[in-house]
Amino acid sequence: MAIEVSSIDGVAVIQMTGETSSNSFSRDSLKAIVEAVDSVLTDDSLRAAVLTGEGRFFSAGADIGGFRQYLNDGTITSFIHDLTGMLHPLILRMRRSPKIFVAALNGAAAGGGLGLALACDARIAGPGARLAASYARIGLSPDGGTTWLLPRLVGVQAARRFFLENQIWNSEQALEFGAVDELVSEEELISRAEEIARNWSRWGKHTREASKHLLDVQFSNDLEEHLHHERLLIEAAGTTSDFAEGVDAFLSKRDPEFS
Repeated sequence: MAIEVSSIDGVAVIQMTGETSSNSFSRDSLKAIVEAVDSVLTDDSLRAAVLTGEGRFFSAGADIGGFRQYLNDGTITSFIHDLTGMLHPLILRMRRSPKIFVAALNGAAAGGGLGLALACDARIAGPGARLAASYARIGLSPDGGTTWLLPRLVGVQAARRFFLENQIWNSEQALEFGAVDELVSEEELISRAEEIARNWSRWGKHTREASKHLLDVQFSNDLEEHLHHERLLIEAAGTTSDFAEGVDAFLSKRDPEFS
């Protein structure tokens, strides 16, 4: 499976090419995607990653034609179980990691590929970007965290219409709804995504990890519980070397150098 991974200045670029882009959710393609993202998650020299695809596809989800084979031989449940068993833990690892993930949406993000894009901390869209659920048309329910992640970006009712009307959003619509953060030219797509990844990941590890965590759990906490949660994490932050560095840098009127 063709996945190209490169890195510079602490930011990796993971490009899904060939079938990993156009047929991302075969067992082999998804395994390759998971391994590539995990290689970033476990590399202490990397603080962020840009995910992108090739041609018309960012990550087009599963091969619908292939579903017929699994339906015919009675293994469709096993197939879906295997795919979600790889994708869902990966999404959790991305969301819980202090590393910053930016999706550079060159083309279509559909089905589980949409979940992969939504799991990132930011999404930059090129003119060819398309967001599609694609579940309803073939009689499936959503997966890949899409029904948890999308409402937090665009609101529950907009997400409800997106899924139940089987909508496809182009790059301008995705920006208008708030599903993507910026719309740039095709030529600027990767460089702008790298710029955001580098900018957002310049803070200390605890700051990044705690900020991502608090933003995710605030929907399920009441205010009192959330304040307690914030208190525990900021107390923990006070014991880190990055906090000491930040204070010293501020007093010295210089830029901090965080771990």
